[in-house]
Amino acid sequence: MKNFVITIARGYGSGGRTIGKMLAADLDIPYYDRNLLRLASDDSGINEQLFIEADEKVKNTLLYKVAKNVYKGEIIPPDRDDFVSNENLFNYQAKIIKELAMKESCVIIGRCADYILKDDEQVISVYIHAPLEACIQGVEKIAPVKNPKQYILTTDKRRAAYYHYFTGQDWKDANNYDLCLDSSALGYEKCIEVIKAYLKIKRSE
Repeated sequence: MKNFVITIARGYGSGGRTIGKMLAADLDIPYYDRNLLRLASDDSGINEQLFIEADEKVKNTLLYKVAKNVYKGEIIPPDRDDFVSNENLFNYQAKIIKELAMKESCVIIGRCADYILKDDEQVISVYIHAPLEACIQGVEKIAPVKNPKQYILTTDKRRAAYYHYFTGQDWKDANNYDLCLDSSALGYEKCIEVIKAYLKIKRSE
């Protein structure tokens, strides 16, 4: 049977990362999140710290707010001055994501994986969200910050900018995903049940 990949985009504090981990454990398949950065570093020879610094962020300049550099699949060669540019860091992450999708079934968190794998029929793309108040409560439980509301809004703004820059699309647009689930309404377990049920239906087609 062919491999399948479940990509999970998530609003900060919605529990999308936890849902992804639980889902991967339930399905007994690999889970990829920040470990993608190490894999991309190993593949490219570029220092992992550079991937960490660029992770799901774009520079806070006017250029990045109005422009975009939609991913087309090319890798910039080492002899180019822009070999370690944000664009090429993204390209290497995308390369790893594509290779993983070909090799095994897995769950991938964020990093525009839904867009990178959009032409793969064996991919299920999921967006996990929740109302702001529920996200604030989630953040306060696991990672207390001084101003959780502002932190959530700022983080999601950066994620949306990163997604738009590399895909040309709106991160929160439901048209980009197979499933959009409110984790506060369903709870984590029910979200997993819905994703698994959709996976079963799609795999039987």
